[in-house]
Amino acid sequence: MEVITLSNQKGGVAKTTTCLALGAGLYQRGYTVLCIDLDPQCNLSLGSGADLINLNSTVYDVFKGNSTISDIITHISLGFDLAAGGLQLAGADMEFTSTGREYLLREALESVQDRYDYCIIDTPPTLGILVTNALTASNKVIIPLTADMFALQGLSQLNNLIKTVRKYSNPGLEVAGLLITKHDGRTNVGKALMNEIDSIADNIGVKVFKTCIRNSVAVRECQSRGGDIFREIPKANATQDYMSFIDEFLEGEKEHGKQETT
Repeated sequence: MEVITLSNQKGGVAKTTTCLALGAGLYQRGYTVLCIDLDPQCNLSLGSGADLINLNSTVYDVFKGNSTISDIITHISLGFDLAAGGLQLAGADMEFTSTGREYLLREALESVQDRYDYCIIDTPPTLGILVTNALTASNKVIIPLTADMFALQGLSQLNNLIKTVRKYSNPGLEVAGLLITKHDGRTNVGKALMNEIDSIADNIGVKVFKTCIRNSVAVRECQSRGGDIFREIPKANATQDYMSFIDEFLEGEKEHGKQETT
């Protein structure tokens, strides 16, 4: 099972939108997918159409040791399986303080390694223990970001956390790339910031995905009601962009596999 985290400590960069699109898109390509909601705001769970009111347990209960990951997994109409988050995760940094706390998710996922091709993790806009758990459990991290200065300012902090996780808990963690979201290439400011992003990516040794996700109200509206953008609004600009991004991501997976076998 390939575990992929979507992370950026800045909010509003389409982490959840990308997680939903990646999960549904990989499923439509024939892969088995588990999505995990580590954000206490539960936007991934809500956008997946999960019935949060009637859920008996969430990822929080798994971290507490009261449930297994299999206990909380539900099948979603978008095609993938979901491990829902909950508001109780908001206090994770203060509650989970024992030695080895960064391994809680990684250990929980061991029991479902053979059930899925991909596990996609949505994370909160922080750099706390929930994000550290996600990175420790992951093979790769995708960093969605918008072409604005506020998003760029936090990139170095996230990169430092990734380096720390590599050093202490997950030496094999890789950055799959930076994904530009809510893109508007018509403005001079946007073009200038794209050049800045390329420069920063070179400095920290990561790639920028060629595909940019254009801004789309239709995609946000579709996902807010638990809809599948690939079925309901396949011709929307952002839907087409996400199709291209998933193709690009999978092509990178193939190339990486070839390099490992040579």
